[in-house]
Amino acid sequence: MARTNLIYIHSDQHNPYVMGCGSDEVVATPHLDRLAAEGVVLDACYCPSPLCVPSRMATLAGRYPSDNRVWTNSHILDSATPTLAHAMGAGGYRPTLVGRMHAVGPDQLHGYTERLVGDHGPNHIGGRGADHGDLSGTAGPARVSLTKSGAGQSAYQVHDEDVTAASIDWLNRYSVAKRAGQTQEPFSLSVGFMLPHQPFVARAEDYERYVDRVPPPRTPQAFDDDLHPHLRAWRAACGIKEVPEDEVQRARSAYWGLVDRMDQLIGQILAALERNDLLDNTLIVYTSDHGEQVGEHGLWWKQTFYEDSARIPAILWWPGKLPAGVRCDRVCSSLDLNATMLDALDCPSLPASRGRSMLPLLRDKSTPWEDVAFCEFCLDQAGAAGPVEDAGVFQRMIRYGDWKLNYYHQQPSQLFNLREDPRETIDRVSDPGCAQIVADLTQRVLDGWDPKAIAAHMAVQRQDRDILAGWARHTVPADVYRWDLRPEMDYLDP
Repeated sequence: MARTNLIYIHSDQHNPYVMGCGSDEVVATPHLDRLAAEGVVLDACYCPSPLCVPSRMATLAGRYPSDNRVWTNSHILDSATPTLAHAMGAGGYRPTLVGRMHAVGPDQLHGYTERLVGDHGPNHIGGRGADHGDLSGTAGPARVSLTKSGAGQSAYQVHDEDVTAASIDWLNRYSVAKRAGQTQEPFSLSVGFMLPHQPFVARAEDYERYVDRVPPPRTPQAFDDDLHPHLRAWRAACGIKEVPEDEVQRARSAYWGLVDRMDQLIGQILAALERNDLLDNTLIVYTSDHGEQVGEHGLWWKQTFYEDSARIPAILWWPGKLPAGVRCDRVCSSLDLNATMLDALDCPSLPASRGRSMLPLLRDKSTPWEDVAFCEFCLDQAGAAGPVEDAGVFQRMIRYGDWKLNYYHQQPSQLFNLREDPRETIDRVSDPGCAQIVADLTQRVLDGWDPKAIAAHMAVQRQDRDILAGWARHTVPADVYRWDLRPEMDYLDP
């Protein structure tokens, strides 16, 4: 019996609600909608961290950021840590990566046997950063990403078009070899997109499709008094306490356009699979590293535990092996997706993985399953993806059944009942009737997770980074896996 093929599509910063199958009535995502209609949608899947590198490295390794000691965008995953790709290789695959991974450090493969398109950033800490030209500053959590939004071109879209072309070429060449009898091996192709990550800039044809059609945020935040103190401080530091309606509309219209364009690129890959008769016995997994606030709760980007940021889209398409048209509301995380893919490919599980295969549950909903997921967000001044308090940020979320507790070290927690309050507008942490729930979930959050120990590890890592960055600045090592982002690729239309 032929072994299962894998197409693993991993986008960047995709709000789980902004797709047709995610309940949005405006955005055009026919290809994701097709996968959803013919496969399984996970409606309560969470990222391990609402930040790129820790989330991606956790997903690769099947371990939480604190297990990996990768909390920020400048922390390095130990090359001795076995990953999803290593396990696939040990199981008889030659895993190929095209595009985004966002690993930091000299190991830009982490178990992949080849990588056809790299990231746009430096491979080494201290290396030359990307020059976004006219859109400088818009890729980070800063107000400029809203003021400089609208019609134009994001270099990230150019990157993803290159990723799509390389993926299609790889599939075409694989098919040539297969038809010629030169290979009988199953394939494992991971496709990493940058979209729909900001800049909130979409080509005119995509942007204009959504101007005056995208509704305002469903959960606006008019007053700082209603926000958690950390989020209030974050809002002020990023310059988004007051954002005019025209900026909100412009940025959201561009974001919807970027999601639309990403779906079109996914459609091109699906067409290549169909054209090459590769859809049979192929598992397609679509997900993202985290979500995007897009103005909900008066916030933008990620870096929060609200559903728009911490929840991720997750679709599994495997005709004949998984049920079609099913929506699963059991609580899970991308670590569980890691374990599920390895189970589906009949590859060895990762020894220290925190993930659980969902295959038994998806095939039989009566299968026992604990509805729990964790997400953590830790920053220090050296590794911050934006303004942080001097003492650092140490936060952890638990979703357990209907409840979500957001723990903020040395600040008040938040508690939401997502069944009764899906938009997280009623904080129940001070409700006397919820005291036991708060105590139980806080105990679970802090079990094996120590903010003081994390701070101590981060202090050591800062010293290590200083040496590594100084070395890279002086020796200028080659970026072996780097996509050539050029400043002229980023611009706003006049």
